[in-house]
Amino acid sequence: MPNGRLKEQLDKCEHYQKLNAYLDKSESYQKFDAYKNKVLALGNDSLEKTIAVALSLCFVCAILVSFSAVVLRPLQIENKAMDMKKNILDVAGLLDEDTDIHQAFADQIEEKLVDIITGDYVEDMDAVGYDQRKAAKDPAQNITLDSNSDIASIKRKAKIAKVYLVKKGDTIQSIILPMHGYGLWSTMYGFLALEADGQTVKSINFYDQAETPGLGGEVVNPNWRALWQGKKVYDDAGEPVLKLVKGVVDTNRPGSEFQVDGLAGATLTSNGVSNLVKYWMSAEGFAPYLDKIRNDG
Repeated sequence: MPNGRLKEQLDKCEHYQKLNAYLDKSESYQKFDAYKNKVLALGNDSLEKTIAVALSLCFVCAILVSFSAVVLRPLQIENKAMDMKKNILDVAGLLDEDTDIHQAFADQIEEKLVDIITGDYVEDMDAVGYDQRKAAKDPAQNITLDSNSDIASIKRKAKIAKVYLVKKGDTIQSIILPMHGYGLWSTMYGFLALEADGQTVKSINFYDQAETPGLGGEVVNPNWRALWQGKKVYDDAGEPVLKLVKGVVDTNRPGSEFQVDGLAGATLTSNGVSNLVKYWMSAEGFAPYLDKIRNDG
């Protein structure tokens, strides 16, 4: 639009007229306008003009960045929620190329809150809006761990955990449990999906980790993840013994059902995965809850 036409349109705008009227009465704006004219009249080699222009640009950019962050935040929250649902459907074996993520999640996944100590469901809280990672950082909602029991190196955990039940009608098909623990470089966050028996692994998935690409980062490799299917978590005494071993599992040896191939060249990440699985499947984690699932049939 030509400048003359634009000015003509602005002059007809009621809000533009009110803004001009307000600025005309503003003493601060009048001082700013006078200083602006003074700076613009200075030569381009003036130090004051250079500094003033630089500060003005920084101020305008800061406003634009802040405005963008506020405007885009709802979209960021929505994308984060969508990505979490996608990862849950993936570990549940319900994610295909054409899957409607929102619909599939709503139809087949039930979110439940569990008291991490007793293993009982918590019915008086909103499961959908609960953020377990945020709760783990809140002194009022977390439990500080002592060094002897903290084999996953997480320091603290939320008192309430969110679990996901894959259901067909009223029947539980599988149970998806959140887990996290330290590897080599980062805290790895993921899900372990168990069959309805609370013992047999269906899948594993790490959705947030910063391990070395090509080494510890192979925790997200579909081929490695496939090795977990059918593995058992607990021995006959009810102790969590599922772990990664160095090299390749010898399926002809007793106990191979409790073992998964280690990550080549990533001993510390492999140990981290073993430790976090052992911790979250123990009495410190979801063992009380899984006992209730098994006892209730």
